[in-house]
Amino acid sequence: MGRVPETLMNLPIKLISTDFDGTLFAEFENPPIPAHLQTLIGELQSQGARWVINTGRDMSSLMEALARSRVSIKPDYLVLVEREIHLHHEMQYVGVEEWNVECHRAHEQLFVQVRKDLPRLISWVESQFKATIYEDAYSPFCLIAGNNGDADAIHAFMEEYCKEVPHLQVVRNDVYARFCHSTYNKGTALAEISRRLQISAENIFAAGDHLNDLPMLKKQYARFLAAPVNAIPAVKEAVRSQNGFVSELPQGHGIAEGLKFHLLQK
Repeated sequence: MGRVPETLMNLPIKLISTDFDGTLFAEFENPPIPAHLQTLIGELQSQGARWVINTGRDMSSLMEALARSRVSIKPDYLVLVEREIHLHHEMQYVGVEEWNVECHRAHEQLFVQVRKDLPRLISWVESQFKATIYEDAYSPFCLIAGNNGDADAIHAFMEEYCKEVPHLQVVRNDVYARFCHSTYNKGTALAEISRRLQISAENIFAAGDHLNDLPMLKKQYARFLAAPVNAIPAVKEAVRSQNGFVSELPQGHGIAEGLKFHLLQK
């Protein structure tokens, strides 16, 4: 698709929310984030649009990947670990305190019950599968399954357990999974950013490729939806069912095409 004409750059995409791995970033490509996508996002930012990377990575992991990618543009916001919000301010990213403090408090309260049940949960997984289970700063139960088939089965088990604990949900990407609070996800974090910027969902573009992106790939959060060809079937179905754009191109190339598609709509 051709370059977006300058006269069209003011069409109603005022906030761009992109997942990182598999959506913007391709580990073994050079460059990992396509130069033409960086140019397009930069042009939109110069017209006043804001860009948020909405990822499951934590700060150090994302900053390292961005540095290796030698990106020419900077996101205006970060959503980290699918829930924490950070704003770019004076050459650094500063946490949005009100949101992040309440997010942390809600998770700590929720995880009190989960920690009591950890022996049962760990025992079941270890009796059935070869998987890595660990605790980190964001969840008392994190999982790396041996393959996607095992991950599907463990995911189903975790979902069943969530019925016992109000507000508990599973967040999953590929063979990785952990527990989280249902109030805090990529969609609700995007909504909080849009509230702060006073930008309607009608003016928001969102793109992703995996299960943890589904919460933001909804019309209530973003009118303009897109997915690359490498997105999983559930994401493609969700995007298509809401009149979004599914590219035949992978990762960042597909997202650039999705942005152009929506910008060029009359």
